[in-house]
Amino acid sequence: MTVNEFNTCVDLHADNLYRFILKNVRDKDKAKDIVQDTYEKLWLKVSEMESTNAKSYMFTTAYRTMIDQMRREKKQGDMDEADFTSLSHSKQYSDLKQVLNDALEKLPEAQRSVIMLRDYEGYSYEEIGEIMQLNESQVKVYIFRARKTLKEYIGALENVL
Repeated sequence: MTVNEFNTCVDLHADNLYRFILKNVRDKDKAKDIVQDTYEKLWLKVSEMESTNAKSYMFTTAYRTMIDQMRREKKQGDMDEADFTSLSHSKQYSDLKQVLNDALEKLPEAQRSVIMLRDYEGYSYEEIGEIMQLNESQVKVYIFRARKTLKEYIGALENVL
């Protein structure tokens, strides 16, 4: 990859990468640090990297960096620890985006990541599996469970509108 290809890659994917990480860590400064670390790691491998593989490499690296940081801070939750009774709400909202963001925050980290990669970024099951080091069936299970939880949290569309 040349310097021009690196700069083009940064220009094309910086916003999507930042949004993906921000949705997961919910802290602007941490998200910026993770994205910066990702571009540093890409720059160190710029001579070895093909420009066609750069996007996948960036998302994979950013995801792994985020996981490493979360492990260091010991904030990673477990599916068994989730309190599903707290996943319901009784308020009437008119802002669907806010309801969806609240619902996404309730998901375990792995489920939130696969939903973000699939529904927000448009990755295939295979690409998500490569990024998160899961097999395709695990990705499908995580997406199913996340969507089921989101559906239970949000409830009927009539309740939201």
